[in-house]
Amino acid sequence: MQDLFLYLSKILWALASPDHFLLLLGLLMAWAGRRSGLWLSTVSVGLLLLVAIYPVGNLLLSPLENHFAQVEPPDQVAGVIVLGGAEEATLSAVHGQPHMNSAAERVMVIPELMQRYPDVPVVITGGSSSIINQAYRGADVVEQWLKSLGLASHLIVERESRNTFENAIYSADKVDPDAGRWLLVTSAFHMPRSVAVFRKQGWDVVPYAVDYRISGDRISVQFWRNMRDLTTAVREWIGIIAYYLTDKTDQLLPDRKPDR
Repeated sequence: MQDLFLYLSKILWALASPDHFLLLLGLLMAWAGRRSGLWLSTVSVGLLLLVAIYPVGNLLLSPLENHFAQVEPPDQVAGVIVLGGAEEATLSAVHGQPHMNSAAERVMVIPELMQRYPDVPVVITGGSSSIINQAYRGADVVEQWLKSLGLASHLIVERESRNTFENAIYSADKVDPDAGRWLLVTSAFHMPRSVAVFRKQGWDVVPYAVDYRISGDRISVQFWRNMRDLTTAVREWIGIIAYYLTDKTDQLLPDRKPDR
């Protein structure tokens, strides 16, 4: 069932991704008749101009990134869980050195948290989301980097999960979710869905968000950045709705304070 969910999510995203959607509009424009083609071209150009000059993604990212207030980590936790997604596993394997993407803050914060909590386990959870090649796993990249810094003494690596839901259930096979409160580290836009998923699986998690995307600019003539943020926002909202509809979460956006 989990495999089916993964495959369907990949197919849906291939159609719904904003850049792919605009490409499909272009293909429809070439195929359609003169009148329909003119209408489609007008819509396509209008959307491109909107994205080019206005950070539309900010409108969708804002309620996600601001859902949980930024707080100092608590004095004591049972452990730290860092969700994968910051690693470029294939590039790391090909070039023999750790490569990170724009979500690198998920990994950069680990040494600081290890100093703050020197005696608790740190779980790195993340496999490969590819449905074609499962050879390269994200958690392996983080493990390699931390070992190079001599920071792997309390490290626990979970390398089988392919999405946020599996992050929660496979991490529970490595540590005890009932051991206490766990500090959950992921990107700010991804935190609401992550908290909802982990709570559903019985974890008591404290959100510690990193990798903020919103700059506060009202006008931003940076097409590539605006498109990137819009793509991120649309993908996350689709994920939130899909997880709720498939009973992987109890709420679209979780309560800001846990029930217990």
